[in-house]
Amino acid sequence: MTRHRRHLLVALGAASVLALAGCATPAGSGGGSPAADALPGASLGSLWPAPPEGDVTAQGTVMDIGGEAELCLGAVAESYPPQCSGVPIANWTWEGIDGSETSGDVTWGAYAVQGTYDGETFSVTQPPIMLALYDPMPLPDVTNGEPGQGDEATLLEIQEELPDILGEAYLSSYPENGWLWVDVVWDDGTWQDAADDDYGEDVVLIRSAFRPVG
Repeated sequence: MTRHRRHLLVALGAASVLALAGCATPAGSGGGSPAADALPGASLGSLWPAPPEGDVTAQGTVMDIGGEAELCLGAVAESYPPQCSGVPIANWTWEGIDGSETSGDVTWGAYAVQGTYDGETFSVTQPPIMLALYDPMPLPDVTNGEPGQGDEATLLEIQEELPDILGEAYLSSYPENGWLWVDVVWDDGTWQDAADDDYGEDVVLIRSAFRPVG
């Protein structure tokens, strides 16, 4: 499996590849990235993907506390009301939107959303769709059923260091069949390249929660 094919399928799904990797910005230059010297010499910690140029889609939980809405793309605590942290939403409104619950000053619901992401804030450009009614396009198997090249101990070691390397952009990860699957807020291929440089190809797969439209 070539690096190019992995970018096409993991970072962008069925969409065309956006040539943004060459626009990667140094860590520490904005967008909430961790300091570039967090892990000296680590390629994955020294670059930050440039924000997407057009609309993106994502699936997650919108959490509105006192009128401040966030899009939670990772884990949600099973409390009542639930708790999570995510990407601030600049222009969220509940008007005309079904599928929400409210407890005190907290309103939440699970939706598929479309909008723009500037590296820090998400802005809605299309009406959200309740996840219960959303039928997403299936994503191809980027591994083609082939095992990765990582052993369990190595994958667990990488998994342990990734939250410090990626900071708030890190969502979750898990080892499976020789691969470490890593979910992040946004990647345009920059971090996949860096992971390949740091750990070798066919070890880490970076999956972007925000995916370009079209």
